[in-house]
Order: sequence, then C-alpha cells, then structure tokens
Amino acid sequence: MEVQLQTRGKERSVAGRAQKFLVVDDHPLVRHGFALSVGEIHPDAQVLEAGSLDEAMAIADRTPDLTLVLFDLNLGDRSGRDGVRRMVEVLGNRPLLVISGSDEVADIVDSVRLGARGYILKTSSTAVLEHAISLALTGETFLPLPRAVLSGNVAAEVARPSGQILDRLTDRQRDVFQLLLAGHSNKEIARELGVLEGTVKVHVRAIMQKLGVRNRTQVAVVAARSGCFPEEA
Repeated sequence: MEVQLQTRGKERSVAGRAQKFLVVDDHPLVRHGFALSVGEIHPDAQVLEAGSLDEAMAIADRTPDLTLVLFDLNLGDRSGRDGVRRMVEVLGNRPLLVISGSDEVADIVDSVRLGARGYILKTSSTAVLEHAISLALTGETFLPLPRAVLSGNVAAEVARPSGQILDRLTDRQRDVFQLLLAGHSNKEIARELGVLEGTVKVHVRAIMQKLGVRNRTQVAVVAARSGCFPEEA
C-alpha cells in the first residue's frame, strides 16, 4: 500500500507511481461523470471504470495497487448491500466509498457497517467528493450528516444526551468538537489549530468518552440531537 502525502487537501503518491481509482456504476453517463471529477481532483491518477459488480471485482483482482473505489449502491446486476459486502471483501484494506442517490438512513448506516469508508450522495459537489476521498485515504470515514438524517435512527444505540454538550468540554475540546462536526480529519484539525495530530487524537478520545460514544458518527448524532450541529453541515 502506497504512503500518501497530503498537499493542499489532495493526496499524492510518494513512490512516484500513479494512483489508480475505480468508479463502479451501471449508468455510463453517471460513471463517466464521476471519473472525470476524480480526474480533476487527482490529475495524475489513472481512473478505471466498471459497469457491473463482476467487472469491478475482476479489475480489483488484477489491480493490487488500486488506490480507492467509488461504488454505486444499487447496481443493475447486484443490488444494494450484497454488492458492497462482496466488493469490500475483494478489496481488503483498499478503501471503498459508496455513491448513491439514496439518503435513506438504513442505506448509509448499513454501507458503513459493511466496511465502506464513506457514503457520497450523487447530488454532492465535487468539493464534497474531494473531501470524502481525502478522508478515506487517511483512514477516516466520510458520511453525509444532514440534520434530517442524524435526527433519525442512524444510531439508535446512542442515548439522548443530558445537559449541554459544550458544558462538558474544555475550551480546546470545544474547538476540536466543532471541527470534528464539520467533517475535518485529525490532520486537518491539527493544521487548523496549530497542534500535533497526536494531540488531536487525545482530544477526540476524550470527547467520545465524555459523550459516551464510540466513533465520529455517534458524536455527530449526539450533536444533532442536542441542537448544536453546525449550521453549515
């Protein structure tokens, strides 16, 4: 697996080898549109395309240095979750981002539970796509977190918070919390606050402990239910 360097929000290979992305969608125009967008974000990358699950799995098998896959949730030949599960199994540690026109809570949650590194709505902008890819390449998970989604059943296991969230956090933890909700990775938060990434990780763990949650998605759920989710989210 190639080591990545982050430069102005974009990932570049330090090994001198071109990154390889795969876009999987059974609608040619949609697929090609995503491929063009990925090419604009990573102009030196090779962007492959597949119109079916079988074709995508075959490409993944013969391309061990595949960087990332964008995978349509509802392919014509293999619908929904089974396709995501099988593709994730074939990819192993190589990240997969689901792309979909559905903003149903169950689709988002199940995709991540099946191993996707994120979920991108097809109505999203190129900037959102770029951010999602950047997070996935650094081991983070991107989710569309509109208030309407988060206020639903996205994480029923998360208890409704008691008291004000921000009252439980230190001033620095509040800064990290707001950037966390805005979807920034640990590296981006560290850069924004002028601290080490390890320091950010410590703050993130402390925030999760204080809120009684286990991951970033649940942090956002608690924030949405408490009415303190940022307006721009």
